[in-house]
Amino acid sequence: MGNICSRSSNEPEAFSGPGRVVGASPSSPSAAPRAPLPAKNWKNTPGRTLGDSRDTQGGADEARSNAAIAAQKRAEEASSNKGKLGSKLAAQKAKTQTQTLGEVSQDERAARDADGAEEARRWQ
Repeated sequence: MGNICSRSSNEPEAFSGPGRVVGASPSSPSAAPRAPLPAKNWKNTPGRTLGDSRDTQGGADEARSNAAIAAQKRAEEASSNKGKLGSKLAAQKAKTQTQTLGEVSQDERAARDADGAEEARRWQ
């Protein structure tokens, strides 16, 4: 009986070895495919210096100012071309909280009056 249950005749435990992908053959672990390395060796290039270098910042400052001017023109054009919905939105934003609450209150009173009139008509 001892030979039937001995460890030497049984297969090794399932989680005792390294893991593998489902469907891969258990006998030969294959290496994952790798992307090719870039042709140029970037380690030997000097790179850019950070900071206040005058010769490289001239173009960047000009581009930044041109972008700011273009953004300002777009904002001015968008604010002048509001259209119907834009003008309604601007009017709604211009209202104070008291005005908005007054309008809501007036709408609620009108709805209650309409409900009361309907109820009175049903009892006749």
